[in-house]
Amino acid sequence: MGGTVTAEPTTAHSSRWPVPPQDGYTVDDLFTLPDLPPHTELIDGSPVFVSPQRDFHSTMIDLLVTGLRSTAPPEVKVRREMTVVLDRRNGPEPDVSVVRSEADKKGMEQTSYAAADVLLAVEVVSPESEARDREAKPHKYATAGIPHFWLVEMTGTDQHPVVRVYELDPVTKAYALTGIHHDRLKTGVPFPVDIDVSAEALAAL
Repeated sequence: MGGTVTAEPTTAHSSRWPVPPQDGYTVDDLFTLPDLPPHTELIDGSPVFVSPQRDFHSTMIDLLVTGLRSTAPPEVKVRREMTVVLDRRNGPEPDVSVVRSEADKKGMEQTSYAAADVLLAVEVVSPESEARDREAKPHKYATAGIPHFWLVEMTGTDQHPVVRVYELDPVTKAYALTGIHHDRLKTGVPFPVDIDVSAEALAAL
């Protein structure tokens, strides 16, 4: 979601961002550069800004977070829109993450999680970020070893959610599709999940 930053100011009154280093920014820069907009991601060394979100995107995240938390065991936490450090040049922000509870070491001061602590990354596709959500991010999550990935989209004129569930193949180091869910998302990994993802459930929020 969003667009890639340039070194030019966005308005006549905004401050100029520093010229990017030759090899791009690092994750450390992501947390130290001044005046970055909230929820800025780092993809291949380039900051990516969040565009204004549609109601489907925000509401779908709420539906998934509530559903996941209703059955999550004590050893995991469900988080929304938190940076996941994949490597020094990639710090994406999944819409929803399931992380190991012991990774929550800073309490309310937590700003990111290591890829090794993430069991599930979820991306809700936005029109302006389709390529990143469908291609770039899943590839990077798989390469970093995150075992589970969900891709959520709105299909049809009835604005119906569809959730595609993927699991990491340890041999190919790539995600394999294990299910497509239209009305009810029911799976046993990363823990038993049973969520109503129908259009009616989304409209009720």
